[in-house]
Amino acid sequence: MSASRFTKELGDKEMKLVTAIIKPFKLDDVRAALSEIGVSGMTVTEVKGFGRQRGHTELYRGAEYVVDFVPKTKIEVAVRSDLVDQVVEAILKAAKTGKVGDGKIFITDIDRVIRIRTGETDNSASCKWLAPRIQIDASPPDAVRRRNRCQNTR
Repeated sequence: MSASRFTKELGDKEMKLVTAIIKPFKLDDVRAALSEIGVSGMTVTEVKGFGRQRGHTELYRGAEYVVDFVPKTKIEVAVRSDLVDQVVEAILKAAKTGKVGDGKIFITDIDRVIRIRTGETDNSASCKWLAPRIQIDASPPDAVRRRNRCQNTR
């Protein structure tokens, strides 16, 4: 495979990566909110960091010590550009506590997506919430041919 196969110019990026840094106990709420709008895949990482929260002090076995980096959860979701607003809104509603340290959401362009197993690229390499949905015709031959692009083939 040549490197040029995986570099492509897109005027308007078709896909976005939504990265959210949230409080760890809000992960289940965010996951449920994203599932409700049809997002079925995400990457979750335990991370540490600080912003305005600037860490905190804790008491351990009678000794007080400073925790500079606060535990957070990082969620990454790749979506079609037209779904970004829905995804951001779902994360905002589910992750908000109204207190300092609720987190941040970052939205970045995705140039290419490549499925390692098959070599598929872009929308065909993505799951149903990223790829355009395919309507199934009523006629049996079309219904057999037209399947969701993200069907599991394990």
